Amino acid sequence: MMRVLDLSRLLPGPFCTRVLADFGFEIIKLERPGEGDWLRGIPPFKDGISTLFQALNHGKKSLTLDLKSELGQEIFLKFVKTADVLLESFRPGVMAKLGLSYERLSQTNPRLVYCSLTGFGDRGPYRDRPGHDLNYIGLAGLLHLTGSRDGPPVIPGTQIADLGGALWAVIGIQRSLLERERTGKGGRVDSSLLGAALSMLPVAVARQTSEEPMTPGGSDLTGGWVCYQVYATKDGRYMTLGALEPKFWMNFCSTVGREDLVGEQFAPAVEGQPVYDQLCVLFRSRTQEEWVASMSGVDACCEPLYTLAEAFESEPIQALGMLYNDRLLPPLGFSTGVSAPTGYAPSLGEHTRSLLAELGYGDDQINAMQAKAVI
Repeated sequence: MMRVLDLSRLLPGPFCTRVLADFGFEIIKLERPGEGDWLRGIPPFKDGISTLFQALNHGKKSLTLDLKSELGQEIFLKFVKTADVLLESFRPGVMAKLGLSYERLSQTNPRLVYCSLTGFGDRGPYRDRPGHDLNYIGLAGLLHLTGSRDGPPVIPGTQIADLGGALWAVIGIQRSLLERERTGKGGRVDSSLLGAALSMLPVAVARQTSEEPMTPGGSDLTGGWVCYQVYATKDGRYMTLGALEPKFWMNFCSTVGREDLVGEQFAPAVEGQPVYDQLCVLFRSRTQEEWVASMSGVDACCEPLYTLAEAFESEPIQALGMLYNDRLLPPLGFSTGVSAPTGYAPSLGEHTRSLLAELGYGDDQINAMQAKAVI
């Protein structure tokens, strides 16, 4: 089993190692004594545990260790010798200031894959700045493309840069582990949340470089066409229409009895434009449930817009098999199968004694460390 030392906290880093845990990696979550991951204290709580902390940290082991103490660093280096991967999400230079730079750790364990997950990357004028998902997607130009044509940007319903950066870190770690199989040596991986936000824009970047930039609410995939749009229904709900291909648009027009609109697929979705106004009236003539029934079995890419609670209960989500005891399984299928996640989110320092015992420390030594707040 691959062992990962996880020095990260909050969302991006723990999501990265949660994915690795789902794939069978042993994750040792290294936390500061008496404090731990700040996410532990963020509500809502279930059975005394933050539900978000549980979602991101189930199946991991918790080790408390003071990396600023000499003894803490000595113990840490012993763990580094046993690890395959180390993940940290400090600002660039923090690990070096602690005397635990990649160069030192790679000397301790030449097979170690060392991954840094930072906000702005390890170079450039923003490298030392703090940031959150909203800042990264704003700087990358992603946030600009959200919202309506004449309205303000709309904050997305999930953390695109944070989760995207975490997944890129997973990819980088896996790639480095494969490379290690060939060379016998580990390496360093750098993943940034700003870079992750930019990586989510291949269509927009292609359009920008061809001098046909996308605009919020006005381009083909941002709500500019009537065939790719969200429409309100009679009961105040919504339907999503994504009939980009001519055959899907033709099927939609035929099903709703508006064959006269077949040639209007790419009409602008602007209030006052006849085709758009007619479609808005058409969708408001039926409830969402009636639209779902009328589009059942029709290849028109016309589907209901669900709340999260409704999505959980829906047939397509249920069929994915991703929901497991209030947890999300990976959205992947393998011929060898995927084991359901085991374990729970550990209490702070729950595995400290057993992990130190693996290194050969006795009860008296561990008690002494605890008395000095090393662990």
